[in-house]
Amino acid sequence: MEGKKILFADDDPEIREALRLLLNCEGYETVEAASGEEALLLMDHTVDLVILDVMMPKMNGYTICAEIRKRYTVPILFLTAKSQDSDKTMGFSAGGDDYLVKPFSYNELMNRVKAILRRYYVYGAKTSEPSSKIYCCGNIEIDTSRCLVKVDGEEVVLTDIEYRILLLLASNQKRIYSAQSIYELVWNEPYTYSSTNNVMVHIRNIRRKLGDDPQNSHTIRNVWGKGYRIE
Repeated sequence: MEGKKILFADDDPEIREALRLLLNCEGYETVEAASGEEALLLMDHTVDLVILDVMMPKMNGYTICAEIRKRYTVPILFLTAKSQDSDKTMGFSAGGDDYLVKPFSYNELMNRVKAILRRYYVYGAKTSEPSSKIYCCGNIEIDTSRCLVKVDGEEVVLTDIEYRILLLLASNQKRIYSAQSIYELVWNEPYTYSSTNNVMVHIRNIRRKLGDDPQNSHTIRNVWGKGYRIE
């Protein structure tokens, strides 16, 4: 994954310097921003990963993430001193893909960065040889050759994680997936107790973006005690 371009934003110059040195030593190209406003100005389609500090003045990490999500599907990693589940839920709801709590070690950061890029480029949306299969479920259409999702013919922008969850369910319609199965297949990481909340938040985001109506026969359903399926 060397050569990938990483944009990071933090109002603390010491943290920016540490991130720059660590990422450059691993072969990544870096772009740094001292504020949320600057991060948005520097953001473009050449960025492969965004790292955002949550607590920044004027525009916090959640707001920046939501703005980025209006145009880009690039993976986003939050850095924060907050470790409550409610804080993580806010980050995922804003469109974040992962969460790293300060203080963190060099190994923690690099393992997380490599895992996110591996999911996105090896297992996820930006594969070098995309398939050309199209999955249809009611008014939902997924074109895997372009990683494109449409509802009633209109394109819907999903994050990489959201797209992979929807594709997993749509490519195996009627099959029930537990939260653990979804996490291990989509995140490609060992399941932990807190992983269930991550899955729930992302599925809630997918439903919202798809305009999911529980009364609609084609929707992501929660089969209580078992997991999720799309019908």
